[in-house]
Amino acid sequence: MPWMEKSVMDERIKFIGRLLSGEKIAQICREFGISRVTGHKIWNRYREDGTEGSMIAAGPRINIPTSFLLR
Repeated sequence: MPWMEKSVMDERIKFIGRLLSGEKIAQICREFGISRVTGHKIWNRYREDGTEGSMIAAGPRINIPTSFLLR
């Protein structure tokens, strides 16, 4: 039997869908094998930026000061 391939984006969409259906974040994180901190980052980015925000890597956001760009 071949390995099942999983897309990170598909998994995040499933994760968010389960949260929207009312499941507890701790339980979902356990099942997905991620920390609650990572789960909250994905959830918060979804709430702030919609589906596109949740597709961004769960690492820290990169902010570039606009004053630096104007030089």
